[in-house]
Amino acid sequence: MVSNFNKDLKLYYSISEVAQMFDVNESLLRFWEKEFPQITPRKNGHGTRQYRKEDVETIKLIYHLVKEKGMTLPGARQKLKDNKETTVRNFEIIDRLKSLKEELLAIKKELDGRPGS
Repeated sequence: MVSNFNKDLKLYYSISEVAQMFDVNESLLRFWEKEFPQITPRKNGHGTRQYRKEDVETIKLIYHLVKEKGMTLPGARQKLKDNKETTVRNFEIIDRLKSLKEELLAIKKELDGRPGS
């Protein structure tokens, strides 16, 4: 689903890179940009979108609300407008727990594969 871009030191991401991170079409990102004023990629002289880390974080949160939790766009928009801090904090907790689960499953798999276990 969402690849980890935090280790990347880039200042800007192209729309194709961001679409690939979330496995969505570029058209969906352009649509979300119209629906969510929090997404504000900069555009160069040719009109090419350049997403900052903050934009990608916002898209990650919207992706979670809409694609993973099944919220409607108006519902997600209202949640971000009314209670963004709590929404972000809850998402970060869920994201950390998912990472821990993956790590623990990897450790378990490694331990299960050892002789004598």
